[in-house]
Amino acid sequence: MIYRNEIKHVITPGDKAAICAGMRAIAQLDPHAREKGHYRIRSLYFDNLYDKALMEKIDGVSEREKFRIRYYDGDLSLIHLEKKVKRGGLGYKISETISQEEAQKIVSGDTDWMAVSGRGLLIELYSKMKSQCLRPQTIVDYDRIPFVYGPGNVRVTIDENIRTGLRGTDFLNPDCITIPAAQNTIILEVKWDEFLPGIIRRAVQVKGRRSTAFSKYGVCRMYD
Repeated sequence: MIYRNEIKHVITPGDKAAICAGMRAIAQLDPHAREKGHYRIRSLYFDNLYDKALMEKIDGVSEREKFRIRYYDGDLSLIHLEKKVKRGGLGYKISETISQEEAQKIVSGDTDWMAVSGRGLLIELYSKMKSQCLRPQTIVDYDRIPFVYGPGNVRVTIDENIRTGLRGTDFLNPDCITIPAAQNTIILEVKWDEFLPGIIRRAVQVKGRRSTAFSKYGVCRMYD
């Protein structure tokens, strides 16, 4: 598995405007965002009774993992189960497409079928739901502006309008009630493989902004 570099910054609306203008001149919008220039992400994160994923993030544990189910722009025809692994400032993601019916079963606690699914990520999540008591925990919604740049396999994203749902069972209802979290917070994320091209580094540079370990999941857990 190839680890990717990742940095985050909390930025201002002015920073956002400048970065978007610079990135439009040198990079491409992710194909999934070309019609509107952005898309809406909804994720359902898993944690256990002791908030293992949350506490490892807060405590800055170097090597950690988290599971989530995710779909985009309310489209339930394409749903992903994802496992994200972090080691220091590096990370990688494993993804498995699941159906709406499978997602609903997981959300509802019907999980025995996962053990015999023959699909590695589903089997791993099932095992950890049994051994670590992982359960669907918190809905996290936000809008994303995504840019891609070929050299270095760079991905630059700007996330805002973070909202949370208080009932994980509502995850597959695109119209479920959510509430604002981290109001007016805008997050810049930059990911790349072996090198970050200088042209991208200059385009995303924001003066006076330090890298941060901001967690959208962590912020949304404040509203549990």
